[in-house]
Amino acid sequence: MTFEAVEILEEENRETAPAEEPEAARVHRKGLSRGGLVWRRLRAKPRFWIGGIAIVLLVLWAVLGPLFTPWTISFEDVNYFNYPPTSLHWFGTDLLGHDIYADTMAGLQKSLIIGFVAGPLSTILSAIVGSIAGYIGGKLDSALSWFINLMLVLPSFFILVLLFPFTHGSWVIMMLFLAITDWMIMAQVIRSQTRSLKEREFVKAARYMGFNAWTVVTRHIIPNVASLLIIDAALGVGGMILAETTLSFLGFGVQAPDVSIGTLLSNAEAAAVTRPWLFFYPAVILVVLLFAINLVGDALRDAVDPTSGVNRS
Repeated sequence: MTFEAVEILEEENRETAPAEEPEAARVHRKGLSRGGLVWRRLRAKPRFWIGGIAIVLLVLWAVLGPLFTPWTISFEDVNYFNYPPTSLHWFGTDLLGHDIYADTMAGLQKSLIIGFVAGPLSTILSAIVGSIAGYIGGKLDSALSWFINLMLVLPSFFILVLLFPFTHGSWVIMMLFLAITDWMIMAQVIRSQTRSLKEREFVKAARYMGFNAWTVVTRHIIPNVASLLIIDAALGVGGMILAETTLSFLGFGVQAPDVSIGTLLSNAEAAAVTRPWLFFYPAVILVVLLFAINLVGDALRDAVDPTSGVNRS
């Protein structure tokens, strides 16, 4: 058989072979829900397991770690000033005799709370504003769009610095300020998606059935943009932790007697070379935490959004 004949047979086989069944059709035929599909994709992502396990271990360490040390952030060991790590003080002590291990755990607790509250809170705010603006339209849409564009023009970091005197040293107020200065970009995305979704048949049917705008938005619009919101919330956790660390490092974030990773890094900046243990342990914890969150967020993005390159790995 000649090469030409082989090529002709292969071409005929390709033409007569059944087309590959799309993944969505296979999932529908097998009766999997969208949540089941997302979980199946996540399970196949090694970076999801690496990042997820790292986050769980860090959270457990932040919560349970204080049970395994007699030191607290307020205790000053007058016998150990500026000591490197020992069997008594695992991460060493600072100039005042504070145990760095206890300070690091307390700082990690504060950073985790700020990240896991401010990140999702910012996403919720963007979902509400973006979906209402896109669905109602008209003057309200114009007003909200103008406000969003104005907020995007103003640097959020400088806004937070200007708002710092109004926090009165409260990290809770600072956490709320972080949330309300980081929702604009996703709100624009949700607004654009909502303007498209409101022309779909199921949304029109809900309007014709007499449902009010809030019901249509919460039951039909937001669930259909949930993939974007989940991704934004997951990645927003890391962004909020980094923002809080930056503010605290510069003195505009968490204030004494509270501690965070940022305050620990700020206090140890001058001694990073002469007493590296003051800077090393909080810095390593911060890098590991942000890296783990980004791994989970990246895996979640690929699993939830089928257009993000889910079949690359």
